[in-house]
Amino acid sequence: MIETSFKAKHGQGRNCVITRRACFSSSHRYWLPEFSEDDNFARFGACALAPGHGHNYELIVSMAGELDTAGMVLNLSDVKRFIRDEITDQLDFRFLNDVWPEFDLTNPKGCLPTTEALVRVIWTRLRPHLPITALRLYEHPRLWADYLGNAMDAYLTIRTHFAAAHRLAQEDLSQEENEKIYGKCARPNGHGHNYLVDVTVRGSIDERSGMVCDLAALQCLINDLVIEPFDHTHLNKDIKHFKDCVPTAENIALHIVDLLSKPIQAIGVNLHKIRLQESPNNAAEVYAEIPQINAMPALLNSMATNEA
Repeated sequence: MIETSFKAKHGQGRNCVITRRACFSSSHRYWLPEFSEDDNFARFGACALAPGHGHNYELIVSMAGELDTAGMVLNLSDVKRFIRDEITDQLDFRFLNDVWPEFDLTNPKGCLPTTEALVRVIWTRLRPHLPITALRLYEHPRLWADYLGNAMDAYLTIRTHFAAAHRLAQEDLSQEENEKIYGKCARPNGHGHNYLVDVTVRGSIDERSGMVCDLAALQCLINDLVIEPFDHTHLNKDIKHFKDCVPTAENIALHIVDLLSKPIQAIGVNLHKIRLQESPNNAAEVYAEIPQINAMPALLNSMATNEA
């Protein structure tokens, strides 16, 4: 008997998320013509200096769809061509303020080419050609923006670090009992880490400044409330909160959320997530926005090419 029914190939029709990385080098300047020189420097600091400054940008494009008979969501040659034609060829070795009409500041609707504004405009230019679900744009390894297509909403992440020692032990347990729970981390004199801290905030991109918040103010809050107090300390002994709270990576991340949530809200954005990396093998993430907890981890974590 001749088999006439069609048999789907392995994987055909199943859903998959794929990513593509692209890089370009561009310069930009933060300067609003309606501001005085003093106001521009007060608002944007050194970023207002002429003729501008540059970055090696890294763009991560996340796309989703069903596998075809060739076992692909999309033909990568097509993906590369669209990203090249629509984005990188237009931006590479260019001054961003002059490249696209969205950044024409002589137009009242034009905005500054910040990282968060740029990733949103890239979305609008790629979306007609590719089934993108998320974009991540690294300005440098310590600053990046994520965009999911939600109008003017974007996520901005700052990466920073501190060095500290800790000991994992509960005071009401014996040394033997603590070592059964925490292993070598319970040794009496403690041990140290170079912690990486990723602070992710969520907010609306300002239509003129292109920012979700005052970046300098955000950096100051993180530095004043977390980095300076925690750096070069023994957490159990020097940080009051950890005198009766075991300073696991999870508890440290939770405490940072508690320290930053209200101050960050006061500058006009919401703290979305804290990611604390204790070592190359160990990290903890705490979401500060419960309704947002399932909004993006699967997509954005797949794009985290710069994780240490």
